[in-house]
Amino acid sequence: MEEEEAPLLTSSIKRGSGDYGSHDKGQHDQHEESPGSRRLSYSATDDSYHVHEDADADLYIQQAVVFIEDAIQYRSINHRVDSGSLRLYRWYYSKICQWALGFTIAVVLALAFIERPSSLTYTSDIRFKPKPWEPPCGLTEGIEMVCLCIFILDFTVKSYLIGWEEFRMNKWLIGYVVVIAASVIDLMLSVSMMCNENLRVRRLIRPFFLLQNSSLMKKTLKCIKRTLPEIASVILLLALHICLFTMIGMLIFSKSDDPKKNAEWETYFKNMPKALSSLLVLLTTANNPDVMIPAYSLNRGYSIFFILFSVFGTYLLMNLMTAIIYNQFRGYLLMSIQTSIIRRRLGIRAAFEVLCCPGRGHTSTQSEGHVEQVAVNMFLQVMDRAHMKSYCRQAIIKAAQEFPDGFINGETFQRLFTELDKDFMKEHPPKPEYSSPVLQQIQYMFSHFYIVVLGNVVALANVICICTVLVLNSDKSASEKNNFYMEILNCIFILYYLIEMLLKIVAFGWKGYLSYRNNIFDGFLTVLLLAIQIAIFITYRIPNEDMDPLQGRVIVLWEMVRLVNMLIVFRFLRIIPEIKLMAVVASTLVDLVKNLRAFAGILLVVYYVFAVLGIWLFKGAITPPLNMSLISNYSIENKTGGPFSMDCGTFEQLEYWPNNFDDFASSLVLLYNIMVVNNWHVFTDAYSRYTTEWSLVYFVAWWLTSSVMWVNLFVALILENFTYKWDRSNALSVEDVERIAYQSTVQLIFREHVQEPTEEELLTQLQHHPHLHLSW
Repeated sequence: MEEEEAPLLTSSIKRGSGDYGSHDKGQHDQHEESPGSRRLSYSATDDSYHVHEDADADLYIQQAVVFIEDAIQYRSINHRVDSGSLRLYRWYYSKICQWALGFTIAVVLALAFIERPSSLTYTSDIRFKPKPWEPPCGLTEGIEMVCLCIFILDFTVKSYLIGWEEFRMNKWLIGYVVVIAASVIDLMLSVSMMCNENLRVRRLIRPFFLLQNSSLMKKTLKCIKRTLPEIASVILLLALHICLFTMIGMLIFSKSDDPKKNAEWETYFKNMPKALSSLLVLLTTANNPDVMIPAYSLNRGYSIFFILFSVFGTYLLMNLMTAIIYNQFRGYLLMSIQTSIIRRRLGIRAAFEVLCCPGRGHTSTQSEGHVEQVAVNMFLQVMDRAHMKSYCRQAIIKAAQEFPDGFINGETFQRLFTELDKDFMKEHPPKPEYSSPVLQQIQYMFSHFYIVVLGNVVALANVICICTVLVLNSDKSASEKNNFYMEILNCIFILYYLIEMLLKIVAFGWKGYLSYRNNIFDGFLTVLLLAIQIAIFITYRIPNEDMDPLQGRVIVLWEMVRLVNMLIVFRFLRIIPEIKLMAVVASTLVDLVKNLRAFAGILLVVYYVFAVLGIWLFKGAITPPLNMSLISNYSIENKTGGPFSMDCGTFEQLEYWPNNFDDFASSLVLLYNIMVVNNWHVFTDAYSRYTTEWSLVYFVAWWLTSSVMWVNLFVALILENFTYKWDRSNALSVEDVERIAYQSTVQLIFREHVQEPTEEELLTQLQHHPHLHLSW
């Protein structure tokens, strides 16, 4: 199964020298078959023997197929291995089932946008926000009940496939049961209370469904948990640094008898909580230099205090925390990746062992000098059934067919699957052959690299023309702009793009042209530009200098020209694959989306939990004043009788009203704004005034979790991903970088730092498989 917490070494199972798949429980006279038993059944008649032999052979192939698929996906092989369970196992991990389960998780998480308080309004500004549509009682509850039923089915299948012994040791599955049970109970309470309950506990635990469904998320979470002690030590040092400077600051900026010298004390150091929050915000540089201006205006020497605080806190301790988080997390992640590599090797070894069943293309090791071998024809049957990338399958089959004796030993069997770790070099189709000298000359010219350079120069010239026109027309409205010259330029450039595309198709052929990713990008935008240009001609005929750009049409000329210009600017990205460094950077960004989903998933979980907590704690806390004219009336007193304040830089004066915890969507946006840390003190100040100063604990906890820890982890993993790809592409040309398809999964990024398991370790772990009973 995919459960990363399932131990690879399970309960000890002693081996005897009985039949293949027999149980040795100390009583050799007992030979009871188990569902996972793998014994060959012999009968008195030849026909019966062949029937059992064929059935066993099909079972061995089926087992080998599943073990190889487990190895490809880094899944644990500790699951049932009888024929019926294997069919259920492959069905469960099929794309349809996994997509259905993922869709169910997405639905249950998305319910937070619809449930009360609903986010279905066009704005979150509390001054203008209309009353949202509230779903009738039972609608979201019914959808959630269906999702919970699917989760119950998912849990049942998982538990059956790994067995009771494995289930008892799997904390994630036990937690799965608890979360489902708590959700069902809370759902029943909601229905019984006609959906009028104030707190929905199940909303807080819904992200667990996302976590438990991803093995890499669970690994990452485990690594973060192990990294927390080191992070806590640096946070403690930061806290000591802030407290020390807070006390010194309160001594330096104490209240003076002269009211003119009390600006720093009044604004930032009036009491201990205010001084602590001011310096905490200064640690993130969000209120710099505002926090020092009142004192600095009195005496330039006061700046030394704030500079020392920032140097030691922001530039030393915060960067030290980044280094510690990166180093410690990377070490723990390497340990987890080591487990994944062992799982791959173990799955491949298990496939080899089941194919080495006595009598099925196997030379027994019981005779000294002989080694276990697998027949190539049986191995090819396994490869035909296993789900894997086509180029990996073809490479493995090609290598297997080269064995002259028709058998594969264990070491070679393991080595065949190193193709799974290799990059795929895409081969372009051969160019078409022409007999015409003209076509041959066109093919030679437009398949040359200089044509690509010329195309990039033309694209750059097009962008420069657009920039020039934009600068000249920047102060003009749509009715004042003359689009005649812009339209003429666009027509000329689009005509060149079309001719370039057609001649490249002639040079490379259809398949050859489409085998280049930048050609697909180029061709798609060229066709789109041509379609829009044709639409302009149909609508406006041929534009002239005196035509009215705002005459009554479906789409005005300026809007269509602007769309064309945006596409042309976007098309300029074609230069990325032609510059090696830019190509590596761009591919790194693409891989981050594909391969670091687990880390983004945990960040989503943290966002979800904090958003729900924020709604519980602060929903409706901030309310606009009854007299809305106060907001724009700057002649009034800065303070009113209540938490409302129009001081410069406050929540009210900056009109941050859309940032609130009144619904789930606005809560997510507010948390993001705080994670960025720009002006985050505005939010902490507002909620301290409208609620209590203890609200600062919530915001500081979010800042530590998101900005300090998670952003640093994400930066570290970006560096690892880029370094991995840059090192591998360092010896390649620009063309090879474009052709190669890097498999930069998290496992392969750290592959060079992982130790390979020995054969003895693999065999020892196979001996402890709870359902597969081998005898040597």
